Amino acid sequence: MPQPSRPYRLGTRASPLALAQAELVQAALCAAQGWNEDAVEIVALTASGDRILDRPLADAGGKALWTKELDALLAGGEIDFSVHSMKDVETVRPDGFAIAAMLPRGDVRDRLIGADSIAALPQGARLGTSSPRRTAQLLHLRPDLTVVLFRGNVATRLRKLAEGEADATLLAAAGLDRLGLDDTGHAVDPAEMLPAPAQGAIGIEARTDDDAVRALLAPINHAATFAAVMAERAFLGALVADCRSPVAAQAKLSGDMITLDGQILTEHGREQVRQSMTFAADDVNAPAQLADALLAAASPELRTLFGR
Repeated sequence: MPQPSRPYRLGTRASPLALAQAELVQAALCAAQGWNEDAVEIVALTASGDRILDRPLADAGGKALWTKELDALLAGGEIDFSVHSMKDVETVRPDGFAIAAMLPRGDVRDRLIGADSIAALPQGARLGTSSPRRTAQLLHLRPDLTVVLFRGNVATRLRKLAEGEADATLLAAAGLDRLGLDDTGHAVDPAEMLPAPAQGAIGIEARTDDDAVRALLAPINHAATFAAVMAERAFLGALVADCRSPVAAQAKLSGDMITLDGQILTEHGREQVRQSMTFAADDVNAPAQLADALLAAASPELRTLFGR
């Protein structure tokens, strides 16, 4: 395709990881369209979620803190599309926006930094995280651990760890890889700790009425990633989970079948329910059926953490 008459504007958060992900989208789109890199201009802003670091995300406004500023630019036509870590995107998005494409998914696992394994953490160790999922899963596996609040970008959390604010922390493997920190920490098997829904996936969002931009993005969509992540998001949506709900999920596409593994937990990990289901990739009702099965097997205490 000919070089555009003006650069397409790609909106992103200004954190180092978000910028690295935006550069991946820029490179993928330019390669697919045969453009020079300057055909896509990266427009960076500081999101509310990057500024508010003194309390859990759920207490400060939820996942919209990662998206609302970019949404305003996209709705106003100041950017043409935006890039997100899909695990940070609310399950229900405002009208007028659509996830148009996803890049091939990165490593879905968490990495433990500070010990060789969860079992190797010292008795009573302090684990730094702000994730309700990680908190619940860790306390389910190791009730002796103490969880301390860790907010901030990857560099901030690694600095806090180095300064002794905690004995260990967990970070997404995909984010570490994208920052060139692929030798940092020890990967935790999903059999032990199931990842967050959509972890490791980069999504590109456009206005639903912008057919030209959506057509431009279509060639960089990785169909297997898109199908798996949308199944995980449908599962999350069916649970009516929010930022305080400890929930994990991983979908895998094999041929035209998806296997979805889901887990819900109480906040301190005393109870957990985990099940999986295999279904046709075009079965839009199956993720909700898995959510129903988990809630049916849960105690009243656990069910209260979800909006069903």
